[in-house]
Amino acid sequence: MYSSALIDEQTGSTLNPQRPKLLIVDDDPSLREFLEIFLAKEGYKVDSAESGQQALELVRKGTYSLVITDVRMPGMDGVELLKQLKALDAGMPVVLVTAFASLDAAVAAMKEGAWDYLTKPFKIEELREVIENALSSRQNPTIKTVDRKNQIYRLDSMVASSPAMLKIFQLVQRVAQSPSSVLITGESGTGKELVARAIHNLSDRKDKPFVVVNCGGIPENLIESELFGHKKGAFTGAERDKPGLFALADSGTIFLDEIGELPLIMQVKLLRVVQQRSFIPVGGTESIQTDCRIIAATNRNLEEEVMAGNFREDLFYRLNVIHIGMPPLRERKEDIPLLVQYFLEKYSKLHGKKVQGISSFALQALMEYPFPGNVRELENIIERCVALSSSTLILPESLYIAKRKHRDEFQCKNGSQSQQPFIPEIPEEGLDLDAYLEQIEKNLLLKALERTNGKKKEAARLLKINFRSFRYRLSKYNMG
Repeated sequence: MYSSALIDEQTGSTLNPQRPKLLIVDDDPSLREFLEIFLAKEGYKVDSAESGQQALELVRKGTYSLVITDVRMPGMDGVELLKQLKALDAGMPVVLVTAFASLDAAVAAMKEGAWDYLTKPFKIEELREVIENALSSRQNPTIKTVDRKNQIYRLDSMVASSPAMLKIFQLVQRVAQSPSSVLITGESGTGKELVARAIHNLSDRKDKPFVVVNCGGIPENLIESELFGHKKGAFTGAERDKPGLFALADSGTIFLDEIGELPLIMQVKLLRVVQQRSFIPVGGTESIQTDCRIIAATNRNLEEEVMAGNFREDLFYRLNVIHIGMPPLRERKEDIPLLVQYFLEKYSKLHGKKVQGISSFALQALMEYPFPGNVRELENIIERCVALSSSTLILPESLYIAKRKHRDEFQCKNGSQSQQPFIPEIPEEGLDLDAYLEQIEKNLLLKALERTNGKKKEAARLLKINFRSFRYRLSKYNMG
């Protein structure tokens, strides 16, 4: 009997033709050579490139199971290469390696879809483990470690560092391969749809449709037609057959958001779908089978709704086979700095700004805020801060935009509406007083203009300065 193994002529190692092919990208020839030898001895087939452009040419010509690339390279850097590789093959695992470690860079890389982020010098065992995990990622989705030191984790499009969210990640990973119905509960803005998408993306239905239904956003007289479709002539305006959302979700996943808003009569019809996996279009006579996984979400307490007679008990138990409860942001504040940085990068890019960070005082203010709107409210706050910012740093004065019903308490706590101005603690490294006061002045000028809808004379009166002084300050900061 002859072995199917091959011998690599350069290294003498055994190559299994079934093992994956890896691509190493680094402008350092010594590191490229080291990785080529090490990975060849591990049994992988290895190619290498000295630049991002050369790597793209190789990927366009051949098939690679994984790319390992340096971050800082002349010309195209590793993050840009990552974006280009994802455009060519969205599922290709890409591992970034750099000697310049930073949390911000790690978050940016993971946001763009990097599998992992290693810091030079790395341990051989660490690299070996990362490669093995990455290569099995498509068949066996796992929670990825973005930053080991700060315990930051990623699952699908979600990133978190709190123990509460890590438990959610672990639960999502376990239930993804199950066909059972899932009920996701939690306050508005906690990320219920992200969890539903993660369950779908990690399941064997990931290449099939993911259909989102806002049960509270469809008029009651149209919801049956939207869910189950209708036949031509079923009602006035039904000029042709129309498939419903359950038909569109066949073989995939249907996400019923705000399920607690569903009228009782529709709850009866939904129960039939959950039990029998079939439905009858409006105006139809024959049942249509559907093979779709049902994930529902609500910000209501459905058990209380059942007791009050507003939600069917049998439907509740059918949907609540697996329950995932999303913690509010105020109970996982460890995630706030990570989310702030993520949204800063997202909206700086969107608005063409160069807002690179947030001051420690502003971050502390956010850490103390209760966030009744959860992650969605934090995102809105950061987006507006970036949109109105004229500097590279978010300061406490920029956080004026909390929800009105909670704003007075929040601002008084931070001194914005008290008789005394907000005086921050001076950090150990010191404080650039001129820059700090300049930013305060610019923010107040912007807020005054915003409050008066751009009317400069009224804005000057609001700040209790004369119009000439107001115009001078605008001109000084090139604000018009």
